[in-house]
Amino acid sequence: MENIISMKNVRKDFKENTALKNLTFNIKEGEVFGFLGPSGAGKTTTIKLLTSQLTPTSGEVKVFGQDVYANKKEIFKSIGILSDTSGMYDRLSVLDNLMLFANIYGVPKKDVLEVLELVGMTEDIKKEAKKLSKGMKQRLMIARAVLHKPKLLFLDEPTSSLDPGTTLEIHKLLKKLNKEGSTIFLTTHNMIEADKLCDRVAFLNAGEIVDVGNPEALKLKYTNENIKVILKDKNEEIMIKNNSEGASKIKAWIEQGKLLAIHSMEPSLEKIFLNLTGREL
Repeated sequence: MENIISMKNVRKDFKENTALKNLTFNIKEGEVFGFLGPSGAGKTTTIKLLTSQLTPTSGEVKVFGQDVYANKKEIFKSIGILSDTSGMYDRLSVLDNLMLFANIYGVPKKDVLEVLELVGMTEDIKKEAKKLSKGMKQRLMIARAVLHKPKLLFLDEPTSSLDPGTTLEIHKLLKKLNKEGSTIFLTTHNMIEADKLCDRVAFLNAGEIVDVGNPEALKLKYTNENIKVILKDKNEEIMIKNNSEGASKIKAWIEQGKLLAIHSMEPSLEKIFLNLTGREL
């Protein structure tokens, strides 16, 4: 698979502050790539560089194998963006909001109606945007971002402050979009979301990537040698080492009928980041 995104030795300075330091990573076609880090780590700056809203101080930024600044008009036709600065026209209906952008992209009305069905808003097309719940507004903004069936979708905190039910529906939608061919660049503070959706994640701290990989592989990489055992008699939790001595103890508890559960001790993505950087996500 080819690289949809490529950043090499990218640095971005804002006067005396350095937002990104020698940032280097690639994203393959069809991936859901999670870009994780605390506020101020440089996540939104990275998206703005990749969407030609900012220019780097130094380094190489390519999207679809092309220099993003030299070919931004062509590239922009094939990307969708959902960010915290995304807005909508409150007094326009759901349908009119989308038709406004459909006309810009040359998208026919039948495709707009298909997208509304995709995000579960076919019954709300006449409703004014200002009357939508926060979750429905988020769906509308996602609909706008995918209206022209982009090859690459940038999502900056797509489920921030949403209730669990709405979050689950948006997760289903993102999986569907990815299955239908959209590569997704996702920033989020929600580590469960990243674990659930992403093929790979990168940990960004103070403008630098400190590690990158598949979520499960990262958890195994940073797991410790302990195993948690729960015994039946008092639901007692015991920590033992993952070695021959520990195996003998587990065998004995099984034979005695005392064993209730065994848990390996893979860390969460949150704990991995904390261990790598000393900072919380």
